Amino acid sequence: MKNDSSKKVLLIIPSRIMVRGIEGVFSDLGEFRVEGILSDISRTSETRLKNMDADLIIIDPVVFDYATRPSGRSYIAEYTDAAVVALQTIVMEDDVWKQYDEVISIYDAPPVIIRKLRTALSAHQELPKPDSHELSSREKEILICVAKGMLNKEIADLYNISIYTVITHRKNITRKTGIRTVAGLTVYALLNNLIDSSSVE
Repeated sequence: MKNDSSKKVLLIIPSRIMVRGIEGVFSDLGEFRVEGILSDISRTSETRLKNMDADLIIIDPVVFDYATRPSGRSYIAEYTDAAVVALQTIVMEDDVWKQYDEVISIYDAPPVIIRKLRTALSAHQELPKPDSHELSSREKEILICVAKGMLNKEIADLYNISIYTVITHRKNITRKTGIRTVAGLTVYALLNNLIDSSSVE
């Protein structure tokens, strides 16, 4: 029985067995339903990512090659604002897992998987939503760091937030200010007295 209030999930998982397992968990426990399935990241997948109105994406990072895995979450963020949960099927570096809103393991019990998906959704919904052109205090802090030449990872470590959260703040800053370059954002920070010229590298 399909629950109309259930959350829509897009799976980006190459293994049909894993897909069937997740569909089974959702079918048994309700609350979430699979709205679409992609087996890889390709041009066709990008189009479906853009057009899919999913609340949540579950992705197995093996769909990315070794070089792009540490920035896989950022790649997904280019196409959708959905929360993104990684499915851990093999061992990877910690940096790969840290970027996602949550990580589920193939060994997690169904209730644990559902709890983690709920956590990911609720944390994702608490991110600031773009509605005004006024920068929030956190966006100003991120802007100052960007103007000082800090990398996303350094900013994430400084404020103990995920790299994805930093990227989301940076997107909001760009949208609100209309400025896309680091140099332009630095000038903006200087003109708005957020930093002084001695603190710019």
